[in-house]
Amino acid sequence: MERYLFVMIVVPVALLFTGLGIFAWRRKKPMWFYSGSEVKPWQIRDIPAYNRANGIMWLVFSLVFWVGAGLSLRSVEAAGLVTAVGCLAGIPILVVVYQRIYKKYRA
Repeated sequence: MERYLFVMIVVPVALLFTGLGIFAWRRKKPMWFYSGSEVKPWQIRDIPAYNRANGIMWLVFSLVFWVGAGLSLRSVEAAGLVTAVGCLAGIPILVVVYQRIYKKYRA
């Protein structure tokens, strides 16, 4: 039972971050990172490459949740541990990676 509950929680989150990655990759205007912030087109010198890098960043982060969902089929405890550690470590890593992406493509 707990296995199904874990999957029912983690898969929608994985889909959310996968969707965000695809959205960022295909977006024509520069993708933002923080809620409420906006990156102006004149701030980025190569918008498609910038958005592709953003999309890849979010797709890689979604792997934490996909791996957790897959692991839950064998062990819910291991899946929970991987997901928790991936989230706790992944969030600060996202900030650092985004800052590098922004610096690389800043006009």
